[in-house]
Amino acid sequence: MKPNIRLQAFLLVLVFLCVSLPCIAADPPADVRKHPDCPLCGMDRAKFAHSRMLVTYEDGSSVGTCSIHCAAMDMALNIDKSPTEIQVGAFDTQKLIDAENAYWVIGGDKMGVMTARAKWAFETKADADAFMKEHGGKPATFEDAMKAAFEDMYQDVQMIRKKRQMMRMKSKQ
Repeated sequence: MKPNIRLQAFLLVLVFLCVSLPCIAADPPADVRKHPDCPLCGMDRAKFAHSRMLVTYEDGSSVGTCSIHCAAMDMALNIDKSPTEIQVGAFDTQKLIDAENAYWVIGGDKMGVMTARAKWAFETKADADAFMKEHGGKPATFEDAMKAAFEDMYQDVQMIRKKRQMMRMKSKQ
Protein backbone atom coordinates (compact mmCIF):
# COMPACT_ATOMS: atom_id res chain seq x y z
CA MET A 1 0.00 0.00 0.00
CA LYS A 2 1.46 3.40 -1.10
CA PRO A 3 1.32 6.31 1.33
CA ASN A 4 -0.89 9.15 0.16
CA ILE A 5 1.52 12.12 -0.15
CA ARG A 6 -1.27 14.70 -0.26
CA LEU A 7 -2.87 13.31 2.87
CA GLN A 8 0.47 13.29 4.69
CA ALA A 9 1.16 16.90 3.63
CA PHE A 10 -2.32 17.96 4.74
CA LEU A 11 -1.86 16.29 8.13
CA LEU A 12 1.55 17.89 8.56
CA VAL A 13 0.11 21.37 7.83
CA LEU A 14 -2.82 20.69 10.16
CA VAL A 15 -0.49 19.68 13.01
CA PHE A 16 1.65 22.79 12.40
CA LEU A 17 -1.40 25.07 12.54
CA CYS A 18 -2.77 23.40 15.67
CA VAL A 19 0.56 23.89 17.43
CA SER A 20 1.41 27.41 16.22
CA LEU A 21 -1.94 29.24 15.99
CA PRO A 22 -2.63 29.32 19.73
CA CYS A 23 0.74 31.03 20.22
CA ILE A 24 -0.07 33.64 17.58
CA ALA A 25 -3.61 34.28 18.83
CA ALA A 26 -2.58 34.30 22.50
CA ASP A 27 -0.52 37.51 22.25
CA PRO A 28 -2.72 40.10 23.98
CA PRO A 29 -2.61 43.83 23.17
CA ALA A 30 -0.07 45.99 25.04
CA ASP A 31 -2.68 47.49 27.39
CA VAL A 32 -3.84 44.00 28.41
CA ARG A 33 -0.25 42.88 29.00
CA LYS A 34 0.28 45.93 31.24
CA HIS A 35 -3.11 45.59 33.00
CA PRO A 36 -4.19 41.92 32.60
CA ASP A 37 -6.94 42.00 35.24
CA CYS A 38 -9.42 44.67 36.24
CA PRO A 39 -8.25 46.06 39.61
CA LEU A 40 -11.83 46.67 40.74
CA CYS A 41 -13.50 43.35 40.03
CA GLY A 42 -10.65 41.02 39.04
CA MET A 43 -12.03 40.12 35.62
CA ASP A 44 -9.67 39.07 32.83
CA ARG A 45 -9.37 42.06 30.48
CA ALA A 46 -8.35 39.87 27.52
CA LYS A 47 -11.63 37.98 27.84
CA PHE A 48 -13.49 41.30 27.89
CA ALA A 49 -11.48 43.04 25.17
CA HIS A 50 -14.75 44.18 23.58
CA SER A 51 -15.63 46.32 26.63
CA ARG A 52 -12.27 47.02 28.28
CA MET A 53 -11.16 50.54 29.05
CA LEU A 54 -7.80 52.21 29.59
CA VAL A 55 -7.71 55.47 31.53
CA THR A 56 -4.50 57.51 31.62
CA TYR A 57 -4.25 60.22 34.27
CA GLU A 58 -2.34 63.51 34.21
CA ASP A 59 0.28 62.15 36.62
CA GLY A 60 1.18 59.46 34.06
CA SER A 61 -0.51 56.61 35.92
CA SER A 62 -3.03 54.44 34.13
CA VAL A 63 -5.68 51.90 34.98
CA GLY A 64 -7.05 49.15 32.79
CA THR A 65 -10.59 48.04 33.55
CA CYS A 66 -12.95 45.45 32.12
CA SER A 67 -15.81 47.88 31.46
CA ILE A 68 -17.16 51.41 31.63
CA HIS A 69 -18.77 50.41 34.95
CA CYS A 70 -15.35 49.78 36.54
CA ALA A 71 -13.78 52.78 34.78
CA ALA A 72 -16.49 55.00 36.29
CA MET A 73 -15.78 53.53 39.74
CA ASP A 74 -12.05 54.16 39.34
CA MET A 75 -12.60 57.75 38.23
CA ALA A 76 -14.90 58.33 41.21
CA LEU A 77 -12.30 56.87 43.59
CA ASN A 78 -9.58 59.06 42.02
CA ILE A 79 -11.57 62.27 41.89
CA ASP A 80 -8.44 64.43 42.36
CA LYS A 81 -6.73 62.90 39.30
CA SER A 82 -7.75 64.24 35.89
CA PRO A 83 -7.86 61.79 32.98
CA THR A 84 -5.81 62.89 29.98
CA GLU A 85 -6.85 59.97 27.76
CA ILE A 86 -9.71 57.50 27.93
CA GLN A 87 -9.77 54.55 25.55
CA VAL A 88 -12.29 51.76 25.09
CA GLY A 89 -12.35 48.43 23.30
CA ALA A 90 -14.60 48.64 20.25
CA PHE A 91 -17.40 46.08 20.68
CA ASP A 92 -17.06 44.58 17.21
CA THR A 93 -13.30 44.73 16.60
CA GLN A 94 -11.91 44.76 20.18
CA LYS A 95 -9.53 47.48 18.97
CA LEU A 96 -8.71 50.13 21.58
CA ILE A 97 -10.21 53.46 20.42
CA ASP A 98 -10.69 56.96 21.82
CA ALA A 99 -13.73 56.74 24.10
CA GLU A 100 -14.73 60.37 23.64
CA ASN A 101 -14.85 60.07 19.84
CA ALA A 102 -16.44 56.60 19.79
CA TYR A 103 -20.03 55.99 18.74
CA TRP A 104 -21.78 54.61 21.81
CA VAL A 105 -24.91 52.49 22.09
CA ILE A 106 -26.79 52.25 25.37
CA GLY A 107 -29.15 49.33 25.94
CA GLY A 108 -30.23 46.65 23.52
CA ASP A 109 -30.67 42.92 23.96
CA LYS A 110 -27.01 42.05 24.73
CA MET A 111 -26.16 41.86 28.43
CA GLY A 112 -23.54 44.42 29.41
CA VAL A 113 -20.29 43.79 31.26
CA MET A 114 -20.78 44.48 34.99
CA THR A 115 -24.10 46.15 34.20
CA ALA A 116 -27.65 45.23 33.31
CA ARG A 117 -27.94 48.16 30.85
CA ALA A 118 -25.20 47.68 28.28
CA LYS A 119 -22.96 50.48 27.10
CA TRP A 120 -21.01 49.55 23.95
CA ALA A 121 -18.53 51.60 21.92
CA PHE A 122 -17.95 51.46 18.15
CA GLU A 123 -15.33 53.07 15.96
CA THR A 124 -17.77 54.08 13.24
CA LYS A 125 -21.35 55.30 13.14
CA ALA A 126 -22.13 52.61 10.57
CA ASP A 127 -21.00 49.88 12.99
CA ALA A 128 -23.09 51.36 15.81
CA ASP A 129 -26.12 51.66 13.51
CA ALA A 130 -25.72 48.04 12.36
CA PHE A 131 -25.57 46.89 15.98
CA MET A 132 -28.70 48.87 16.89
CA LYS A 133 -30.56 47.48 13.87
CA GLU A 134 -29.84 43.92 15.04
CA HIS A 135 -29.84 44.30 18.84
CA GLY A 136 -31.64 47.55 19.67
CA GLY A 137 -30.36 50.27 21.94
CA LYS A 138 -30.01 53.99 21.54
CA PRO A 139 -27.17 56.08 20.13
CA ALA A 140 -25.16 58.00 22.69
CA THR A 141 -22.05 60.04 23.32
CA PHE A 142 -19.28 59.11 25.75
CA GLU A 143 -20.72 61.61 28.21
CA ASP A 144 -24.14 59.92 27.93
CA ALA A 145 -22.58 56.49 28.48
CA MET A 146 -20.55 57.64 31.49
CA LYS A 147 -23.60 59.35 33.00
CA ALA A 148 -25.59 56.14 32.49
CA ALA A 149 -22.80 54.14 34.18
CA PHE A 150 -23.06 56.35 37.26
CA GLU A 151 -26.87 56.24 37.21
CA ASP A 152 -26.82 52.44 37.02
CA MET A 153 -24.10 51.99 39.66
CA TYR A 154 -26.30 51.14 42.65
CA GLN A 155 -28.45 48.57 40.82
CA ASP A 156 -25.42 47.09 39.07
CA VAL A 157 -23.52 46.67 42.35
CA GLN A 158 -26.58 44.97 43.88
CA MET A 159 -26.81 42.64 40.85
CA ILE A 160 -23.10 41.78 41.06
CA ARG A 161 -23.31 41.08 44.79
CA LYS A 162 -26.26 38.72 44.29
CA LYS A 163 -24.48 36.87 41.47
CA ARG A 164 -21.31 36.47 43.51
CA GLN A 165 -23.26 35.31 46.55
CA MET A 166 -25.01 32.67 44.42
CA MET A 167 -21.65 31.54 43.02
CA ARG A 168 -20.21 31.21 46.55
CA MET A 169 -23.25 29.17 47.65
CA LYS A 170 -22.88 26.87 44.63
CA SER A 171 -19.19 26.32 45.29
CA LYS A 172 -19.90 25.34 48.91
CA GLN A 173 -22.33 22.62 47.81
